[in-house]
Amino acid sequence: MTPRTLFRIVAIAEAVTWALLLTAMFLKYVTRTTDALIPVAGGLHGFVFLAFLVSTTFVWVNQRWTLRTALLGLVSAVVPLATVPYDRWLERRGMLDGGWRLAPGREKPAGNVEKLQAWVLRNPLVAAFVAIAGVSVVFAALLIIGPPVPSS
Repeated sequence: MTPRTLFRIVAIAEAVTWALLLTAMFLKYVTRTTDALIPVAGGLHGFVFLAFLVSTTFVWVNQRWTLRTALLGLVSAVVPLATVPYDRWLERRGMLDGGWRLAPGREKPAGNVEKLQAWVLRNPLVAAFVAIAGVSVVFAALLIIGPPVPSS
């Protein structure tokens, strides 16, 4: 899987889960028909949102994006459906081109962040398990904390 493919899949998934959450909110608050979809759509979107942040950071390191470009990517997840236009913006500028530069047999990592990425690329199954477990722990902690409570 290339950086482009990883980023695109997660960007689209993030936008789709935003659409599901917005639909659930419409049904709850506008039509007042049901609120049953909110927990499912909210949980799914929350998980994919966290996965998007991790994936964006991973591609940022590989592609050597500027801080401005990376922050714009991270913020795009907060704006409903903005990850897809951001993906297209990156594509038009060639900012998703190429493979994994720190893959085995390629560039030598410089610094701790690149060393971590190189390890991930050499151990993808273990890294995927650790990433999923990490996102799951954060997700579970956020579920335990619960939604924001409106101030009275």
